[in-house]
This record gives sequence, structure tokens and C-alpha cells, in this order.
Amino acid sequence: MPKTSPYAAQLQRIPVQSGAIDVRGTRTRYWEYGDADAGLTLVFVHGFRGDHHGLEPVAAHLPGMRIIAPDLPGFGESARFSDAPHDVEHYAQWLIDFTHARGLDDRIVIVGHSFGSIIVSAAVAAGLDTQRVILINPIAAPALAGPRGILTRLAVAYYRASAVLPAPVGFALLRNRVIVRVMSETMAKTRDARLRSWIHSQHDAYFSAFTDRGVVLEAFRASVSTDVSEVAAGITQPVLLIASDRDDLTPIAAQQRLASLFDDATLRVIPNVGHLIHYEAPADAARYIQEFLGKGGL
Repeated sequence: MPKTSPYAAQLQRIPVQSGAIDVRGTRTRYWEYGDADAGLTLVFVHGFRGDHHGLEPVAAHLPGMRIIAPDLPGFGESARFSDAPHDVEHYAQWLIDFTHARGLDDRIVIVGHSFGSIIVSAAVAAGLDTQRVILINPIAAPALAGPRGILTRLAVAYYRASAVLPAPVGFALLRNRVIVRVMSETMAKTRDARLRSWIHSQHDAYFSAFTDRGVVLEAFRASVSTDVSEVAAGITQPVLLIASDRDDLTPIAAQQRLASLFDDATLRVIPNVGHLIHYEAPADAARYIQEFLGKGGL
């Protein structure tokens, strides 16, 4: 079980309820935070190998707002796609259909973290009806490029090994606690021992919550084969990019270039944080979100 969250007090003040709905033939679990009667709804889309828990710290710092956070198909408590690959195109269409199925066709803001930023951007470019777009730790450039590409190549080798080994061995490799801890240690930048320990417990508890290795391998290929910049020109809504200066996956220069590709983008950079803004600096992320939503009368 994960350790007590440093943000537990804030989260406990926000009402939470869960539900399930069939979307494209897939049973999708979702969680709803905050005021159901709020005039604006934020839809949170988590990253690769995570689930809705990952963005809870950000939700905890947004009292008074209505937030709906589904588990991506194949991860957390949602079923996998029964007849479609777990790629960006199908995740994007699933997200569009999820918002329709939940009656969220109007007055919503879509929020994506990491791989979720790719899915969100693809969905918006494909016609998802949203007032604004918020991307946290966006994947702004090809994962195999840049100074940290070696880390991605090591990950590629890991996932390839998981694919070619016999099923029980490959599945065990994907869920190996030592490898999960190494990933967690690499991504976490905080020196706060309590916060760092909690981050590791989150990854221990939820990083291996997937239905089968096929889902993980398909989603991983999707996560490293595309990025937000490929669809940025097709997004006309105002966009907020919340980046960090120690992100191992996307350097600041790539985030600045990404911001220039949108019609209307605001880039906020949180210092001394890596790819885990949602864990290490959720209050900063929430503040930027509130400022962004305050512009234009939303």
C-alpha cells in the first residue's frame, strides 16, 4: 500500500466519487472530484503506466472545481480495448467518446500529463470540443532525440526484452519492483526524503496496474513514436504548457519551440523539478492552471 500522501489533508476536503461507463465497447472507470454543479469541468488524462491517482495531488489543490479523471483503457481499473491497438489514434478517439458519453460536450477544459499530453493533443486536433488545453510535462519532441535519448533507448531495450521473453517471464520483468524503483529514482528530483519515499510508494502501488503486457508494449511504442509538436498546428484553443527545468524527457528548448507552434500558448516553467510535476510541485501546477482559467472569464 502507498504511504500517506503529503497532500492528504487537501484531498480529504474535496468530495470524491467513482463510476464506470462503456466507451467504444470498453469498460472505463473514472473518478470525479469536487463540486458536481461547478460551471466548468476539467478532464484529467494521466501518463504512461499510471492511473488516475497520479494527478490527484493537482486535483487536491483545485478546490471548488469539478474534475473527472478516467483510467486509460488497459491501465488502472479500466478494461483494455477488445478490438483495437493501444495507440494514440485509438486513445484519442476513446477520449472524445468518453467526454460525449459523460455529457461533457460543453464548458470543459482538457488536461494531460506526459503520454496523456500526446493523447489530449491528438484528440483536440481531431475535434474534441474543449474550451482550453493544459499540458503538464508535455512530450514536446521525439523521445529518442536530444541529450536524454539514451534513457529512452534503454527503456526501448527493456520493453523489447519483455516482449520477446516467454509470457510469464516478460510479464514478471515488466512488474519487477527493482526496475520500477530504478525508474522512480531516476525521475524523482526532490531532496525531501518524505516526499521522495511517497513518490516511490506511488510507483510501487500503481506503476504495474495494467491488464497485460500487450497493452504496455503497444502504449510504450505509441509514447515514443510521436509527440505533441506533430499536431500543435491543428489546435486553435488557448494552450497552457506547464514544464520543468530538469525534465529528463523533454528539455526546455524543446518546450519553447513547442509553445511557438500553437496559435495561442502560454509556457510556465517550474524550477528544480523533473518529469513528476504532478507529484513534486502540484501546488505550482494548480496555481498556473487557476491563473490560466481566470483569463478570458472562464
